[in-house]
Formats: sequence, C-alpha cells, structure tokens
Amino acid sequence: MVEQHTSPRGEALPLDKSVIVIGAGTMGSGIAEVAAAAGHTVYLRDANDAAVERGLGMIRASMDKRVARGKLDSAACEGALKRIRSTLPDGAMAGVGLVIEVIYEDLDAKVAALSALEPHLSPDAIVATNTSSLSVTALAGRLKRPERVIGMHFFNPATVLPLVEVVSGHVTAPEVAKTIFATALAWGKTPVHCRSTPGFIVNRVARPFYGEALRLLQEQVASPATLDAVMRESGGFRMGPCELMDLIGHDVNFAVTRSVYQAFFDDPRYKPSLVQKDLVDAGWLGRKSGRGFFDHRDGASPVVIDELSTDQAPLVVRVEGDLGPARPLVDLLEKVDGIRLKQTAGDGLLRVDGLVLAMTDGRTATERAAALDEAVVLFDLALDYASCGRIAIAAAAQASDADVLKAAGLFGALGKRVSQLEDVPGMLVMRTVAMLVNEGAEAVYQGIASAEGVDAAMRMGVNYPVGPMAWGREIGLATVLRTVRNLGASYGEDRYRGSVWLQREVQAAS
Repeated sequence: MVEQHTSPRGEALPLDKSVIVIGAGTMGSGIAEVAAAAGHTVYLRDANDAAVERGLGMIRASMDKRVARGKLDSAACEGALKRIRSTLPDGAMAGVGLVIEVIYEDLDAKVAALSALEPHLSPDAIVATNTSSLSVTALAGRLKRPERVIGMHFFNPATVLPLVEVVSGHVTAPEVAKTIFATALAWGKTPVHCRSTPGFIVNRVARPFYGEALRLLQEQVASPATLDAVMRESGGFRMGPCELMDLIGHDVNFAVTRSVYQAFFDDPRYKPSLVQKDLVDAGWLGRKSGRGFFDHRDGASPVVIDELSTDQAPLVVRVEGDLGPARPLVDLLEKVDGIRLKQTAGDGLLRVDGLVLAMTDGRTATERAAALDEAVVLFDLALDYASCGRIAIAAAAQASDADVLKAAGLFGALGKRVSQLEDVPGMLVMRTVAMLVNEGAEAVYQGIASAEGVDAAMRMGVNYPVGPMAWGREIGLATVLRTVRNLGASYGEDRYRGSVWLQREVQAAS
C-alpha cells in the first residue's frame, strides 16, 4: 500500500519525512540547507567523504552568514545544522520520503546513483532529480518505479532564488507532482508545474533573451554595452543580455543553447550563435576568465554607452491616431513647456516638426519609409515610457542626420537618454520581448506549463520585470504577432514564426 500525502479535504500535504540529497556540491548543499531549515532530517551523500565535508562546511558558512545578517536566529541555525547528517544509520532508510539527486548532468551517472539507492527505499518514497537539461521521462524509464520519479529543478543559489520547477515525466503520478509542489511551497519556495521537455520552462523560454542580442551583435547593430543599457533602462531588465552571459559564463550559456537546439532537432528558434562560439573557442568566458564581451580584469577601461545629443527640442509634435503601447508618451508631451501638441486621427504616428516618428512593428525604418514615401525614424518598445531612462531609435536610409537629431531631441525633451541602433527589423526590446512572448505561448500551447506558470517561472527564476504572457497582454497580442510575422517576412526564416496559440488568441479577440 502506497502512502498518500493528502489532507482530509483531499489537498496535497508536504512531505514530513527525512530527505536524502545525493551530491554535496554548491547546489546540493544549498538544497540540503533549505530542507533542513524547513525541519527535515537530511542525509547529505556524495561519492567521497571529503566532498561531503566540503558541503557541510559550505552549509555552515552560509547559515552563519545569514545569522550575522539577522536573517536567521542562531538557535534555528544550530537546529538545522544538527538535522544534516553525513551518515545514514541502519534502519534510517525506512523514514526517507524524498531523494533529491544533484550530481553532474550525465544521464547514465544519474541513473547509476539512483538505481543503487532505489531498492532500499520504501515504495512510497519519491525520487527527484535537479537536472536542468535532461529528460525526466528518460531518467524515470530506467528506474523501477517511474511513476514516483519527478524533476525538482532549483535555481542557483538554492537558498536565495525562490523558483522550483516541478517537472513531471510521462508517467509521473499526479499525486507525486502535487506532493512535491506542496513540499516546495512549505520550504518557502515558489513552485511551478511543468512537463518534461527540453529546457523545461526557464531555459527554454529565456533563449530569445540571449539569442536576439547575439544576432544583433552579429548584424553590428550596436556595441554590447549599448545593447545592455537599452535592455536595462528601456526594457526594465535587471541585467542586459551581454553582461548576463558574461556572468553566467559563455561556456555554460552556449552549452545550454546547444543542448536545447539539439533536443528540438535543430529548430532554428534555438540556433546557437557564431558570436558566442568565437568567445568560447577563444576562452573568453566572461567574468570567470577575465574577459568576455567586456574586460573584467583589474584596470580595464570603463565601458562606453553610445548616446546621441538631445539638445534639439521640437517646436511642434502632432500625434496621429492611437500610439498603442506608446500612449504614455502623449501624457509626457502634454507636460513639456515649449512644445505645441496637436492630436488628430491617423495611423498611430508622431510627426516631429514634420518628421515621421513611429514605434517599431518588426519592419525596418527603411521599409516603413518606402511605404510612406517619406523619411522615418523608429523608436523601440519600453517597459514603461513614463519612467524609463533611455529610448533607442533607428533611422531609415532615407532619413538625414538632422532627422535623427529631431527624434533624439523629442525624447531628450521628455527627460530620456537616446541611443541609436542600426536599422534592423524589430529593433532590440520589441523583437526580444515579442520572441519571449511567442516562446511562452508555444510552451502553453504544447501543455508544458500554464500561462501563469510561465510568468511565475520567468519572474522568479530569472528576474524578468514582467512575465512574458502578462507582458504580451499589456503590449497587445496582435502587436506581438504582427512583430513576429514582420520579422519572419524580413529574414525569411522559420525562426520567426508565430505560435498557433498566439494566432488563435488574436483571432478570437478580433
């Protein structure tokens, strides 16, 4: 008889048994600390005793630091440390309710470690893997009780980051997923359900954040520092893609991209970048090697962000029609002394002393100018036009230097710094966000996770300012779909194809 972890009302209850953590590295030690702090007896195991001792040392140092910062009571710290054991006494296995495997990313090695332990576990014990890239279904299929196997993917550092992806394999029992969800919640984490698929939620949906920036670098759109500044100060991201890849390590980021690309049978949406491959081949891995996109060595020159002069404030601005996501610009313009603001019907454009200024829709400024038969300068998407500190613009080939300064002057009058990008489809923030939304929509369409789960995963796992699905609703799903389709038309690549889920939502709303 398999034990059921449910309340009298049928709700899943968190596990209250002891926990085995296999792997005493940084991640394994962090997970052991989290479980012990939540009240579990934890048995920390590794291939050799020295690794376990190092892991126990890391846990002690981590908890001492939390006590020093006033985030943990010293008595609670000592209690948690006493609950972490390096040896498993006779008879203790009967009280184990959960095994979490946290060793290196090799399927055979994980199977070997769990297969050796599985015969000694009680039938109701749950086996979890912290894999970030391997198939939970494949792992479970090589064990005796695949229905009791699940992914429990923490993010590093496990003691700090709240997200846990609860990953169900093909035959994972629903009550197992519910129990692990409730357990992660009891441990103070933010769990999200998802189905086993390459990259799960975060490592899959996040690919465009890196991929679009790498593509724009290959197309010589702007410097890494400028791209990062636009993504931070206009897009609202905590870090730009280039500095984040330098922090993660290009070897790690490139390996994840290649893994997802190969797992999806070379789907062009996940295609790795030659720009990043060159960095990896050169050994320029980012912060850990001293050089990446940026020079992190002592005495390195500070990075330079390209900015335009914004001294030329316009005299007359005409708003023609609804500006869509850029509507807040109208409110800002109304507050600027010295600018005459006119509003008329039209196609969602601004005219700045006669120059056409429009938000990007996935086409180039040059294409837009050819359609209108007049010069055009485009501006990029912003998370919040009212509060953002920087705006990116791109000029059509038909536009003059004076036209560029007119556009920069408008945003300067609104208190914004302005960076110019080369004229490419979709600019930077818009194309990145549109592709993030599109990827999230595809995950929802394929039943990998719910829309709410996608949003929670991206906010809690990688600190996005807004979840992609909610962001898409704010921008307008029709705007997102139009942007993706225009990118596809410009590049002629299947990489930029609109999700069926996105198409269906737009069609239903029309």
